[in-house]
Amino acid sequence: MQALYQWQLTGQSAAELRNQYATEEGYADADADYFVELLTSVTDGAAALDEQLGSLIDRPVVQLDPVEHAVLLVGLHELGGRRDVPYRVVINEAVNLAKKYGATDGHKFVNAVLDRAARIHRAAEIPAPGKVRA
Repeated sequence: MQALYQWQLTGQSAAELRNQYATEEGYADADADYFVELLTSVTDGAAALDEQLGSLIDRPVVQLDPVEHAVLLVGLHELGGRRDVPYRVVINEAVNLAKKYGATDGHKFVNAVLDRAARIHRAAEIPAPGKVRA
């Protein structure tokens, strides 16, 4: 998420960011392949993700807080392109990132937007209203 935030502000390429973060403390403990896949997929697909995001929110994408925007890009990518990650995990991780790094109530906005997106991308995973999951 930090790399995507930086990408938004600086316009650095995914390759530059990958190289920069590969030398930072803690990188060795992270899933490097997932980091590269996420960074590359989100930066390469940003226009399509932003178009999708624009259909889910009530304001222009350019008015989003950069932290919330980065969190939402990751969440939308994972909901649409990473079926191996359960939708609840995607939303929970995004909300936690927004709580930690975003504006005071940004996590509520992130939760609402990704919930709408999950109903589009992961409808089969979401129980019908009134149904209890076993």
